[in-house]
Amino acid sequence: MRPLAGDPLRRARSGRRLAGAKLKYTDMNSKYALPKDGGLIVDSAPSDIIRRYEKIPASVFEHESEGVGYVADLIVRAIKKHNEYSLSNEIFEDVQPFVLGLTTGRTPLGLYHELVRRYRDGMVSFSNVAVYSLDEFYPIGADEPQSRNYRIHEEFLNHIDILPENIHIPDGTVPESRISRYCESYDRAINHIDLMIIGVGEQGQLGFNEPGSYEKSRTRLVQLSHDSRKIQSSAFSGIDDTPKMAITMGIDTIMRADKIVLMAWGEEKADVIRKVVEGQITDQVPATALQEHHNIEVVIDENAAGKLTREVAPWLVGPCEWTPKFTRKAVIWLCGVVGKPILKLTHSDYIENSLGELLEAKGPYDKINIDVFNDLQHTITGWPGGKPNADDSTRPVPSKPFPKKVLIFSPHPDDDVISMGGTFIRLVDHGHDVHVAYETSGDFAVNDDVVLQQLDTVRELGFADRFDEVKRLIAGKVKGQPEPRELLEIKAAIRRAEAKAADRSFGLDPSHVHFLNLPFYETGGLKKAPLSQRDIDIIVKLLREIEPDQIYAAGDLADPHGTHRTCMEAVLGALEVAKDDAWLKNCHLWLYRGAWLEWDLGMVDMAVPLSPDELIKKRHAIYRHVSQKDIVPFPGSDSREFWQRAEERTQNTARLYDKLGMAEYQAIEVFVKMF
Repeated sequence: MRPLAGDPLRRARSGRRLAGAKLKYTDMNSKYALPKDGGLIVDSAPSDIIRRYEKIPASVFEHESEGVGYVADLIVRAIKKHNEYSLSNEIFEDVQPFVLGLTTGRTPLGLYHELVRRYRDGMVSFSNVAVYSLDEFYPIGADEPQSRNYRIHEEFLNHIDILPENIHIPDGTVPESRISRYCESYDRAINHIDLMIIGVGEQGQLGFNEPGSYEKSRTRLVQLSHDSRKIQSSAFSGIDDTPKMAITMGIDTIMRADKIVLMAWGEEKADVIRKVVEGQITDQVPATALQEHHNIEVVIDENAAGKLTREVAPWLVGPCEWTPKFTRKAVIWLCGVVGKPILKLTHSDYIENSLGELLEAKGPYDKINIDVFNDLQHTITGWPGGKPNADDSTRPVPSKPFPKKVLIFSPHPDDDVISMGGTFIRLVDHGHDVHVAYETSGDFAVNDDVVLQQLDTVRELGFADRFDEVKRLIAGKVKGQPEPRELLEIKAAIRRAEAKAADRSFGLDPSHVHFLNLPFYETGGLKKAPLSQRDIDIIVKLLREIEPDQIYAAGDLADPHGTHRTCMEAVLGALEVAKDDAWLKNCHLWLYRGAWLEWDLGMVDMAVPLSPDELIKKRHAIYRHVSQKDIVPFPGSDSREFWQRAEERTQNTARLYDKLGMAEYQAIEVFVKMF
């Protein structure tokens, strides 16, 4: 048993069940989580045992929203304690404000919104709080939407009762001739921080303290690395317009704080959190310097905690609940440690690698080996829609009904073929009634040059001539402002045509292609609107029209504020609305991953092997998305094209199955069953 969150070590298990499933979704502010199946029994071990591998104590929450609530509690309590102390000592006439250091970027957005809510509810006042912001791009004006100054005001400071004279944010307009003196004065002003709230970059950056930063560094102007600029470029419409420099508090400046709370949300932060919490101190991961602070806490969601020892190998930490799937996770881990397939594991392998408890619970070892081998083998199927007239007692998908009504949700107009294109093709080839729903237009990811090329083709064919008109429209764009709606409509049309071409390449009925254009995405700019009931209603309408037997959706666990996560929450919100519909009682939800990461084999419920020919057919479907080849505006840190990422990922999954003793396949796409 795991009690509800209260102690930060304990993960909340609250949430309504959908049609008897393990789905958890309560409202549109919730963050979805995968079904739990066995694992560490948190309440049976002291916190120092749970955290035995951690050099910085980590508080892990199931959802970002719960972690945000915990940090908001810390901040509100600290402010109130400071004010009560000042009043009790009758020094309120000359009382110094509570000094709060704040991070910028996406990490604190949920916290800012929660603090604003608490202020509006009368739970806290910021009238006696001074804020020092961590960093700012350089050069940049405070009124530019990409600036840290603009964002922190827009998301937080404009909505609370903080005094203007208590707001301190690095000035990105200071002339270069004075910038060194300015940074020195900013640093001197931060003579003391009561509480520092900070995030961490994927390479361990604190603010803009890049790898290699000196631990005694103070507030200063720094040169941004190419990787950092590439990450930030999405806010600046490309790397060419992204500042090359920034002002940042130094590591020593940050370490002055009486207390530090480092927050991280999402799977993309898992690698760096492992290094910061459990790794060695190194200037190549600047955030590891925080291990030397006397009063620091890491607050993360389960996705960011995914590579901590307590998550990767909980049996090394404390007692566990040994369900079949959790047993599979442990055995696959053991195979990796000793370099053997499942059926060659020995009793000594289990004992020497801290799995004696598993032997006691489920042994002997040879029985465990056979059980896990059969369990994993039964995930493999060439029939993702179920095999007609077959014994399905050990198959992941029931044989009936056949054919099935299938609905595939794709966050962008290419995620379907990139992530599960082989399975998509197989479902169509097997005669199932397959529909695909593109949740967003993806218009923001089309380069202007692609638009002009398409219009030039139309002009050359003599159909229409709008080339010069649209060229002027592009030239008139204002940096940081939403793109003209007319231009976005052209870009959306390009994405729709590409999606239809990909679907047509493997014979999908054109009437089964749905473009939802969810409103949260259609803002015209990088910043998207919150998920709303309008988004949910659009999906509910489609679900009730199709009444699917199978649903596929992108179950990515990365950035909680990203498009994929928002689209996942929209699907879950719609299913919550439809939970009493008769068709849903026999419907199953399958989750696929994006182009970068794959499900851990310990979690997999269905594995669909692809032949060499099917892999080529999938590749050709991805090729149809021409606007996403070569010149994608926001390519991320991986320079490979999407078809290359997809093939490497699925072929690596096939190799993992092979190493564990399964049959050898060209590639495998894998899925987790949510209900």
